[in-house]
Amino acid sequence: MSKTILKQRVRALRRSGKTYAEIQRVVRKKIARSTLSVWCENIELSPTHQRRIKQIIVANQIRARQTAVVANRGRRQLYLKKILTENKDLPRLAKNKDVGKIILAMLYLAEGSKGKRGCLTFGNSDPLIIQLFLYLLRRCFNIDESKFRCTVQCRADANISYLEKFWGSITEIQHRQFYSSRIDPRTIGKKTQKPNYKGVCKLDYFSAHLYNELTIISQIVCNISQMGR
Repeated sequence: MSKTILKQRVRALRRSGKTYAEIQRVVRKKIARSTLSVWCENIELSPTHQRRIKQIIVANQIRARQTAVVANRGRRQLYLKKILTENKDLPRLAKNKDVGKIILAMLYLAEGSKGKRGCLTFGNSDPLIIQLFLYLLRRCFNIDESKFRCTVQCRADANISYLEKFWGSITEIQHRQFYSSRIDPRTIGKKTQKPNYKGVCKLDYFSAHLYNELTIISQIVCNISQMGR
């Protein structure tokens, strides 16, 4: 097919309301979109054809975005899996008590109370964080379980009995060592938006020695950047 005949066919297809992609499929040739645009620049499309082409373009854009989302999700999953594989052996290091003390001290530095020097006070809404803190505390130190106290801090519409049982199972602290739960007065009359929210578990462990040790360890760790200068 000569270029002249090809151009005429392209223009005829465009007048009939075909998109550039459809024109390429019909003529079975890869023609640059810039070339198609020049060949068809003076063609006036009817309102019906304009709407059809616009609808096809929008639909193609939606499909392209959906395809990109799937592709990006796949790449991200592979990326995260690679990070997990490279670091999967790190938890074994925590079995070393010195490493465990460092992790524990940094947890306390981030989430622990610094105002009560006679005891450790640590709180979080994430059960895994609470479990990690208690696991390390019990593993790294000779703990007297009777010195633990636990307080559930929750919203006004929470089921307090359920939350106390939940945090009791997470902490493995006896219910008799729980203080009365504390309700946030700001939440009265307001519905909780997160159905799985379990409130905050606040732990107290009465030991000035542990407070001092974790505080000093965290200071030592924070000063690592100053060493060797």
